[in-house]
Amino acid sequence: MPEQTTFSHSRALDGVRALAVTAVVLFHAGIGGVRGGFLGVDAFFVLSGFLITSLLLAERARTGRIRLPAFWVRRARRLLPALLLVLLATVVAARYRLDGDDLRLVRGDAYAALAYVANWRMIFRGTGYAAATAAPSPLQHMWSLGIEEQFYLLWPLVVAGLAAWLTARHARTALAALCFAGAAASQVVCGRLFDPDAIGRAYYGTDTRAQALLIGAGLAALLSGRAAGRAARTAVGALAVSGVAVTAWLWQVASEYASWMYRGGLTVAALATAAVVAHVMLSPGAPMARMLGWAPLAWLGRISYGVYLWHWPLFTFVTADATGLSRLPLLGVRLTATLALAVLSHHLVEQPIRHGALGRLLPRRVPGAVTVGAFALLAGAIAVATAPPPQPTPAGAAPVVITAPSVTSRRAPVNRPHRTRAVPRREPRITFFGDSVSWVIGTYLPEHPGMWTSTRAIQGCGIATLPDILQLGTPHTNYPGCTSWQRRWQRGVDRDDPDVAVIELNRWELMDRRYQGRYQHVGDPAYDGYLTAQLEKAIGIAGSRGAAVVLLTAAYTRRAERPDGSLYPEDQPSRVDAWNGLLRAAAARHPGRVTVLDLNAVVCPDGRFTWRVHGLRIRSDGLHYTPSGVQRIIAPWLLPRLAAVANGTYRS
Repeated sequence: MPEQTTFSHSRALDGVRALAVTAVVLFHAGIGGVRGGFLGVDAFFVLSGFLITSLLLAERARTGRIRLPAFWVRRARRLLPALLLVLLATVVAARYRLDGDDLRLVRGDAYAALAYVANWRMIFRGTGYAAATAAPSPLQHMWSLGIEEQFYLLWPLVVAGLAAWLTARHARTALAALCFAGAAASQVVCGRLFDPDAIGRAYYGTDTRAQALLIGAGLAALLSGRAAGRAARTAVGALAVSGVAVTAWLWQVASEYASWMYRGGLTVAALATAAVVAHVMLSPGAPMARMLGWAPLAWLGRISYGVYLWHWPLFTFVTADATGLSRLPLLGVRLTATLALAVLSHHLVEQPIRHGALGRLLPRRVPGAVTVGAFALLAGAIAVATAPPPQPTPAGAAPVVITAPSVTSRRAPVNRPHRTRAVPRREPRITFFGDSVSWVIGTYLPEHPGMWTSTRAIQGCGIATLPDILQLGTPHTNYPGCTSWQRRWQRGVDRDDPDVAVIELNRWELMDRRYQGRYQHVGDPAYDGYLTAQLEKAIGIAGSRGAAVVLLTAAYTRRAERPDGSLYPEDQPSRVDAWNGLLRAAAARHPGRVTVLDLNAVVCPDGRFTWRVHGLRIRSDGLHYTPSGVQRIIAPWLLPRLAAVANGTYRS
């Protein structure tokens, strides 16, 4: 049987690419009915494994060897130009759209994408509060390119090695056996590493997602150099029909958080795509192949790489908040911009460079130097663009001088809680408790002569401690140490012995948590009862040494948007209002001891979320406050009121 020595372009495979990228884009857009659209990435993996292995085997059959440097140069020409362009555009946009913490994270994301290790970056992006609660990275989608490039680097070495040691027939057989054994091993590793509370390792790992690439590569080894008879083509056609049905079902119902996806589901999805690929290659005139080769679909498939690269940064930056649009109008703008940039990139950058434009314009050895120089320039651009602008320090803001009378109180010594003594008149002592928003306020206060302050707030922790949480629509749980907040608060009270204990709580009390067997949230009567009990504990601890307790209202937030531009539940103003209602009810139960100060009215003066107050940016990320916002807007309003509460002269 003559061995196949060429591998021709297939319009039907372009159609598979088009459907795969459409599934991914619609999944990221939050379109109903494409819940499992993330599996479009696995379809790309199958195609990549199949195409790369087919090309390598065809070169071996045609020339008797595999020229690895030439292969890698072709891959670089195909993939690098568009990637470099997207990275540059993204980091520049991030400079203007993201706050300091997110910007620092994007710098690492960009370098990881440049080195094609973005998937490992997403796994080990950081366990600190800033990383764990950061907005989705505009480069998060680069993880799949990282896996593919790692495959492109290592897999040709395996194919070339087998081709050098074995005859063509034996090499193909050994290669197919190796691929399917590797795919099975990858599936086993994926299942064992899956953790429902932290899916990143199983979702992003090269080892856990390699099965789709290896299934595609194994299919190439099976088909290479072989002619299929009519019965075989009929059987593969039947498998392809089943593959289409399975793929459609998975793209509709699968979830990246479902354990069954990591314990066989990903492999089933890859096998379904492989069946379709096998059919259109063996029977290019079959109805399925003709439908997949439909001209508009094939056209979209040819620009699918650019569509994939551009769509996620655009979805990240072209938001409802930025445009005033939501849902279908917002999706229309995003899709139009994605297609436009993908087409321009394809015709003006990718294709000219792929077909040797640099080689024709420049001396022979210059294009290599241009590539190295482009990497160096982009690395420098990333460093510059993602360097956060300097933030004003507390010392740089105008001090807030406390002129209210100092306080005289009866205070309990820290180590002798059962004895009290009179303390001379002195400056009031204020301690901040609560979550990261309270921490930001207490940390970034300007100089305030006449008042002593401390911050005992716990970043990432509220007073609700039920472990099953929905954060940004996905399962979450408490951070380590959150369940011990009562002990930590009490230790802070005992050490600081404040005159006023300020409590500010926001996001963690607004999320859905599983209570009494179902997810509930503030505003639900049963859950309000739970929150009220927790709030009473907080007030009791904060005032346990005689301090007056001040409750700051939660402010409206816009931490993140749903894929369609609407707000996540925890950002809904109605939840903020419901929580603030619980605060006011608590103050009414403790007259003279608990005071509510309406911070929401200060930072949202028009009764809705805003990024700026009096022209000054007051929010850094839609939740937390900027240092300058604390110093110039919040502190001048807050500190005199706290002093008045401390000396008993405050009147609401």
